[in-house]
Amino acid sequence: MQSQEQLQRRLSAAFDERQAAVLAEVVTEAYSELVKTHDFNELKEIVRELAQAQTRTEQQVDTLALRMDELAQAQTRTEQQVDTLALRMDELAQAQTRTEQRVDTLAVRMDELAQAQTRTEEAVRELAEGQRDLRRQLGGLAMTVGYRLEDDAYKALPALMERDHGVRVQGRLKRGYLNDAQGRSLEVNILGNAIWEGEPATIIGESKSQLSAPEIERFIRRRLQPLQQVLPRVFPVLVTHMVSGPEVDDYARQRGIALYYSYDF
Repeated sequence: MQSQEQLQRRLSAAFDERQAAVLAEVVTEAYSELVKTHDFNELKEIVRELAQAQTRTEQQVDTLALRMDELAQAQTRTEQQVDTLALRMDELAQAQTRTEQRVDTLAVRMDELAQAQTRTEEAVRELAEGQRDLRRQLGGLAMTVGYRLEDDAYKALPALMERDHGVRVQGRLKRGYLNDAQGRSLEVNILGNAIWEGEPATIIGESKSQLSAPEIERFIRRRLQPLQQVLPRVFPVLVTHMVSGPEVDDYARQRGIALYYSYDF
């Protein structure tokens, strides 16, 4: 835009000085007003845009405020959950303490049980040793009784067998050993030579404190049958203090074995 003086000089070419001056002033003022109006319109547009931006900002602020409220509520819930978790952790810690106490008590009890078990095992060992001693003593007593019964039988049997069965003992009765068909050495508690029904015979016998039918079968299986394979003739005899039942006497006779009691001696 030209200045008012420049515009007046140009207008002076067509108008007189006074008219050129007035026209230049009017044009200059009009242009100035036109610029102000344009600037104002731009300003209004800027203000409108700023207002819209402010509105959006306020909406965002409201949204942010709402989000902050939600976050605050979430934080409150989180804190409540943390408090609940802390309480639960305290309860768990207390439960753990009680568990550890029970474990300690159980460990003490286990130690006591282990000590009691040790004492029990020691008592069982002592009892077992006592039983072994008792068995040895009973075994020794049984052997003593058996030997005593056999010793008495050696003296009394010759007369009893001759009286009851016509068996005449040659020499004396004794303990001894005989070999079976496989060459095994078998101990014989009552052993002797005799004449039975006019023929040589070997007396094979045993003594039992209490005689039973199974022991008769055992005597037959372990002594009579193996030795009958190597001896021409055998006279079997058993001596006992007592029998396990009334059927034992008949069972011995049925098996062909002479039976005598200690009270017969």
